[in-house]
Amino acid sequence: MNALSLTPTQLLAGLGVVLVLLSVWRAGARRAKAAANAARTSARLVSLAGRVAVNAVLIVLVQWVVITHRGDGWLLLAVLVVPALFASYTLTRALTVTTYEPSRRRGERR
Repeated sequence: MNALSLTPTQLLAGLGVVLVLLSVWRAGARRAKAAANAARTSARLVSLAGRVAVNAVLIVLVQWVVITHRGDGWLLLAVLVVPALFASYTLTRALTVTTYEPSRRRGERR
């Protein structure tokens, strides 16, 4: 059997390659996690905006049915839309269940 013989320079070069590969791998994992968090945050925002719009439409429809028999229709509709948007935003935020995700300190694992 032949003994494996490596010079100190070869050992240091091998160790350097391993360290570079580990750092590249960790950086890629961090980037992937940051991209996933950004996507999750934007999905939450779009979901909230959609729920606000649907609630606003429902409020406007209910108000429109109640007040249809009075005055100019289009002007009344325009006057009712703005308060309905504010009310639907407030109700949606109040009724939405959100999760609390505490920020991690550097070096902590999940």
